[in-house]
Amino acid sequence: MATTDPETRAALVDSVRRFVAREVIPVATEMEHADRYPEAIVEQMKQLGLFGITIPERHGGLGLDLLTYVEVIEELAYGWMSLSGVVNTHTIVAHLLVQHGNEDQQARWLPRLATGELRGCLSLSEADAGSDTRNIACRAEPDGDEYVVNGTKFWVTNGERAGLVALAARTPEGISCLMVEKEPGPRSGGITVSKNIGKLGYKGIETVEMSYQDHRVPASALLGDPGRGLSYILGALEVGRINIAARAVGLARAAFDAALAYARERRTFGKPIAEHQAVQMKLADMATKLEAARLLTRHAAERKQAGERADVEAGMAKLFASEAALEIATESMRVHGGVGYSTELPVERYYRDAPLMLIGEGTNEIQRLVIARGLLARVGGP
Repeated sequence: MATTDPETRAALVDSVRRFVAREVIPVATEMEHADRYPEAIVEQMKQLGLFGITIPERHGGLGLDLLTYVEVIEELAYGWMSLSGVVNTHTIVAHLLVQHGNEDQQARWLPRLATGELRGCLSLSEADAGSDTRNIACRAEPDGDEYVVNGTKFWVTNGERAGLVALAARTPEGISCLMVEKEPGPRSGGITVSKNIGKLGYKGIETVEMSYQDHRVPASALLGDPGRGLSYILGALEVGRINIAARAVGLARAAFDAALAYARERRTFGKPIAEHQAVQMKLADMATKLEAARLLTRHAAERKQAGERADVEAGMAKLFASEAALEIATESMRVHGGVGYSTELPVERYYRDAPLMLIGEGTNEIQRLVIARGLLARVGGP
């Protein structure tokens, strides 16, 4: 993937920023409180080409780099964090196909993924296999020129509306990745979307339980080599972690901007609260953490883009940016006082959305282990 020139990147990011200001921010709070899927907004995201940002141009995508992707994700999350989730697992599926798909698989799926006509989702977690991905129990048994899939997957974002599922399942060779086509909706062949999981925040986007009962997929659905699917998916999750970091930066920026504006307007003891030293200290810490999170995120994107190992960098970006987002959202609520706790302003939404980034794409406790092990491996440690 070639590096995107700054002018092209700036033009797309500016288009997305204006789109968010015009179409997202005015309706985000109402739609989030109603937990309503943003159908019309997603259609406009398709028209902007956001489902094909990183898909090569020869397959109908924009062919842009990961730095452009993270800047777009930041803008989407600034308006409503859930929108960045709509494209996250979709982009992971596209990345898997670009990196490991054969020519037939790429030709079959990437053009439709690029336009958003076909939506992708990742199906990895199970009841007993969240952080412990090697404990996956879902099985895909070979039967002639097909696989028969049985098992239940949890926490499948976009699972109901997706038409292509990157499924981690156990085959005789180990954990493999199958590209499973399905009809959008609650049922498709032997696939049942059996439960929509309620959440503290991250509303307006479905997070579902997906069950497979004797569901048959062709052997041609196998991605790459059998038994290597987990390594493929974990590599692609570096892109997912960079996405999480970018959306954390977007949310944190929104919370900070809200605090800064309110501190200038709200007056106590005869002057704006921005002139009180206690509030100034908060604003300084918030701005510093926000900028550090953005720089870590962009560094991870640049390293991944260059084809270098980025497990440590993606883990650091995800860890720091997500923790910073929660801290900045909390401090923004404190700056706002009682009105920040009300549903009249989006500050309480930032506060509810922020914890998702601590957990998504591997908990921050797991990120610390990933970072430490990666550092030790780079210096020849145990």
